[in-house]
Amino acid sequence: MRPHRGTLILVLGILGLFVCAPLGIAAWIMGNGDLKQMDGGIMDPSGRSSTNAGRICGIITTVFILLGVVIGIALLALGVIGAAASR
Repeated sequence: MRPHRGTLILVLGILGLFVCAPLGIAAWIMGNGDLKQMDGGIMDPSGRSSTNAGRICGIITTVFILLGVVIGIALLALGVIGAAASR
């Protein structure tokens, strides 16, 4: 069996939340892959809880990124509309 990367995925997920958002996306992708390998019996399942926690942190980070993009686009659109209306 391959060793688990639960600690790495958890650290990436936490860093994604607080330091560098793209690390959260990496944690989500790596966590999904590792959980599939654990389910298939290829990877050591003892790190399942930390892998899942890191994956969840990655999902939360990705949602925050998407919300930030949507809010940014909405503010930009409001600015353009406001500028056009003030002419």
